[in-house]
Amino acid sequence: MWTVIESPVGPLRLVERDGAITAIEFFPFRDHDGRPRGDRADDQPLLVEAARQLGEYFARERTTFDLPLAPVGTPWQQEVWGQLLAIGYGETASYGEIAGRLGKTNAASRAVGVANGANPIPIVIPCHRVIGANGTLTGYAGGLDRKQTLLGLEQEALF
Repeated sequence: MWTVIESPVGPLRLVERDGAITAIEFFPFRDHDGRPRGDRADDQPLLVEAARQLGEYFARERTTFDLPLAPVGTPWQQEVWGQLLAIGYGETASYGEIAGRLGKTNAASRAVGVANGANPIPIVIPCHRVIGANGTLTGYAGGLDRKQTLLGLEQEALF
């Protein structure tokens, strides 16, 4: 099941399956990518809760999420996404730092980037907090403007 909410980074489609959030999608939505979504259900309790928590996040009232998550990905992607969850609100980490936390050399930075870009639950699994080694904003599946908005929102909330 899914619903759509408005946000400072544009419309977001929240997707739930079997009692867990499986995706948060940026507009424009891709309806024919093979991902199961089911029917629209704006009143589904988990989707309502996810929308509430995201609203609090965007209002700078929430720094962590408490939602059941079930991102679908390879074992490597799952490892990377687990590391993303460890990056605190308002903090950043480089692709190389993530590789190092996974016991890999800096050469794995590109593989971390690919896994980061495949994250199906952005914002909640904070892939926007991963930056280039020199501190620059690098690629973001939702677009660099969205990445900058999300990082700016978190920085402003800290000061």
